[in-house]
Amino acid sequence: MTEPLHLVAGGSGYFGSLLVRKLRAAGLPVRVFDLVDADDRPADVEFVQGNILDAASIGRACQGAAYVYHNVAELALSKDKAMLHAVNVVGTENLLQAARAAKARKVVYTSTSAVYGNPERNPVTEAMTPVPQEAYGRAKRDGELACLCFAQEGGSVAILRPCPILGHGRLGIFQLIFEWIRQGSNIPVLGSGNNRFQFVHADDLADACMLAARRAGSAVYNCGAERFGTMRETLEALCRFAGTGSRVRSIPFWPAVAAMKVTSALGLSPLGSYHALMYGRPMYFDIGLARRELGWSPRYSNDEMLISSYSWYLEHREQVLNSPYASVHRSAVKQGVLALIPRLL
Repeated sequence: MTEPLHLVAGGSGYFGSLLVRKLRAAGLPVRVFDLVDADDRPADVEFVQGNILDAASIGRACQGAAYVYHNVAELALSKDKAMLHAVNVVGTENLLQAARAAKARKVVYTSTSAVYGNPERNPVTEAMTPVPQEAYGRAKRDGELACLCFAQEGGSVAILRPCPILGHGRLGIFQLIFEWIRQGSNIPVLGSGNNRFQFVHADDLADACMLAARRAGSAVYNCGAERFGTMRETLEALCRFAGTGSRVRSIPFWPAVAAMKVTSALGLSPLGSYHALMYGRPMYFDIGLARRELGWSPRYSNDEMLISSYSWYLEHREQVLNSPYASVHRSAVKQGVLALIPRLL
């Protein structure tokens, strides 16, 4: 019996590519939809090129797909609020309409912990009302609301809210930290760094997506590591592993947040409100619902996934620094004024 088709929208990006490989390893037929093709796409995976803002192209991609994984997003590093809304909201609506027309069995939407903003208490549960506090989180929450409307109209959708994703090949802002540690420079934490903070490994999240696709009905799941500590503890574990002499140093919380906002607004830094909210305060999930309903069990701790990401970076550093084609999470970040930080610590 032929297995049904799995469509990965955003399948050329970091997480989408990983999900594609795991689906193929499970023997499932896969199609990728994206703006550009990835140079590591498996030869037996179909590719449909298009823009999620073009309803016709995402409609073509969804034809014949039984399961649709939505990983297309304008990311938190973007300073374009109009594009944040267009891609994360209008694009999501386009995909949902296409999935309905294709009679897809399930849509799996990859959201973000940013929809919770700065939660009043931890651990965060799915029952808590999302209150996003910056543009990226608001756009992703609006995408979630489109998914909930889709469910109310008879569609089946799983919304997965992951903590910040790490793992081999995942870079983003952490590329800066990895480079500083490689050089033996000290690295900063906001305030004491004693805020408990949870990440999720990309492999674990991909497992959750695949499990959610097979479960009937609509639901929301928080996804994060089972084993984690404070931000300072995680970074100190990485410094010990690297053995380059780097140390974790505190910087004043509120002046740092203000500086991040100002330099971001002036285009002098890649950091902004999202990063101040996410990395300087306590944030961790209760993952009990995903464990109970999906049978999901995350394997990686915070320390293990950060070390995995750093080791991958060292091995692929030249490729990362010189490739003009990598996605945002697989490429180097322009440091701007952040290049001064190691000199000040």
